[in-house]
Amino acid sequence: MDALDQQLIARLRHNARASIAELAKALKVSRGTVTNRIAKLERAGVIVGYTVKLRPDASPHEIRAWTGIAVEGHQQAVIRALLGEPGVAALHDTNGRWDLLAELRVGNLADLAATLERIRRIKGISATETSIHLQSFRG
Repeated sequence: MDALDQQLIARLRHNARASIAELAKALKVSRGTVTNRIAKLERAGVIVGYTVKLRPDASPHEIRAWTGIAVEGHQQAVIRALLGEPGVAALHDTNGRWDLLAELRVGNLADLAATLERIRRIKGISATETSIHLQSFRG
């Protein structure tokens, strides 16, 4: 990835719905360049999808949880599998006891249980520990 790819990704993080024309104008490149760069980043697995970000209070009945994940073996394969899991809202590489930290967002406890079961079945995951979000005091 070069500087243009990084600038493109930053703009898409800010607004994944930005048009190719808007991105091209902001980056001072042609629309074809933006289209080709996005396609290249998608093929390379750098961009794995697009999502909607909601205000924390926009889904008051949504269940949020964090799952610490220990990985044995090939971590990249585990990461790819986790990024394909619908309940995983964000995934972070960490140090310490857990190799990865997944933020989970689901509609109810049954969905949380099903998500955790699917996560535990991913080859290469040796242990997990989940904490349910109760309330936030800041942010």
